[in-house]
Amino acid sequence: MGREVVRKRLTEVFRDVFDDDSIVLTDNTTANDIEAWDSLEHISLISAVEKEFRMRFTMKEVSGMKNVGEMISIVAERAKK
Repeated sequence: MGREVVRKRLTEVFRDVFDDDSIVLTDNTTANDIEAWDSLEHISLISAVEKEFRMRFTMKEVSGMKNVGEMISIVAERAKK
């Protein structure tokens, strides 16, 4: 699965979780860029992403993600397998 396909699907997940249709994701998007993205919503977001892509992140992956670009890379890489 290509990065742009992943980004498009992730954008829909983010918009749904944060109830904000104006969200536009870039590789550099972080929690600081989305007002409602706090630690509680982060759990909801990770769960929604896992459900959308039918995968599970490891704790190391979750704690190591610094931005949306890293999330896209992980999802795209897993989709190749």
